[in-house]
Amino acid sequence: MLKHADIWAAIDALARDNGLTASALARRAGLDPTTFNKSKRITREGKPRWPSTESVSKALEATGATLGDLVTYIEGGNRQPRPTATVPLIGFAQAGDRGFFDDAGYPVGGGWDEIPFPEIGDAHAYALEVSGDSMEPLYRAGDTIIVSPGASVRRGDRVVVRTTAGEVMAKELLRQTAKRIELASINPAHPGRSLATEEVAWMARILWASQ
Repeated sequence: MLKHADIWAAIDALARDNGLTASALARRAGLDPTTFNKSKRITREGKPRWPSTESVSKALEATGATLGDLVTYIEGGNRQPRPTATVPLIGFAQAGDRGFFDDAGYPVGGGWDEIPFPEIGDAHAYALEVSGDSMEPLYRAGDTIIVSPGASVRRGDRVVVRTTAGEVMAKELLRQTAKRIELASINPAHPGRSLATEEVAWMARILWASQ
């Protein structure tokens, strides 16, 4: 028989395996940071509470996990750990400098730090350390985002875009046509952007964020 504690333990394990706390997982999923807190796991009457289907679905989407992964956690098992590699860590301020990326959006050169990260199938993946407030509330200063130039990009994905003028920005892809790329700002206090295709040097998908 499925118990409340099994579901909550699975959520905790999902967060842990992605290097997050339960509250950081909720924030990354676009939920209230307290959604998965222990205080939310019981009602005011002291009875166990189930997490909502929507919150669980968003947590899975945010981590790239599947329903099958969740079932494995619920059954008390753990997924096999993915092989660990290292990815270059580039300061977000540095990302705008010429010479850090080639025309395809792959980091070139050296001299930056490296951080361990599970293998994601893209040898050119790299990490950007967030600075400033332009990506709040989703990503805050000091957070690290993992970017994969080799991943396919779809509408609704969060992406890092570099213009031919050397500007680097993190946005959400609203629409892409043969002539224009429409981007929404992650922080509503900052404007979105509409760029002609020829103004964009490259666009890479954000796969993961540590918080």
